[in-house]
Amino acid sequence: MPANDALSFLMAWTLSPLRIGSVTPSSSSLATLMTREIGPETGPVLELGPGTGPFTRALLERGVREKDLTLIEADPDFALLLTRRFPAARIFEMDAVSLRHLPLFDGPVVGAAVSGLPFRLISPRKTFAILEGVFDNLRPGAPLYQFTLGHRCPFDQTLLDRLDLEVTRIGRTFRNFPPATVYRVSRIKKLTTYDWRFS
Repeated sequence: MPANDALSFLMAWTLSPLRIGSVTPSSSSLATLMTREIGPETGPVLELGPGTGPFTRALLERGVREKDLTLIEADPDFALLLTRRFPAARIFEMDAVSLRHLPLFDGPVVGAAVSGLPFRLISPRKTFAILEGVFDNLRPGAPLYQFTLGHRCPFDQTLLDRLDLEVTRIGRTFRNFPPATVYRVSRIKKLTTYDWRFS
């Protein structure tokens, strides 16, 4: 991680601690854990709150094409930095809540979403709106990967139930400050056919 990234992150956190959520960028260990189930076959990938781009770099290392990346970043300084670092990616300087209303994709075509947003610091109402917007753009069965610096899933079960979502814990890394846990969030598969035959 470049030293100036750490400084940029600290300055952004100082100005807006509730929006940034951490005093340091995510480590390469966390970035590897967040992206290990994603590859070139995933197709378009949506990233929320990329910051200085540690997950973005990991996605590229996993074989995702830069032109298949859509990055949503609310901080103008980070958005400018990302534009310089990843010129082939689509970068939108906006709040992730806007995903509900802005047609960034031609239907649900996204193969995976990766989030660096601090949902523990985001209100339930805003969290609901963001998740609704994300899953409106994901293909059926496509997951959202989310990390948290706490020990519990950052999404309340009530909210997950409202959106028909289920969560799977996929790993934890202590090589991050603070240690982080990664979750896979996906739509619950609804039973559409019934097999009444007995084995």
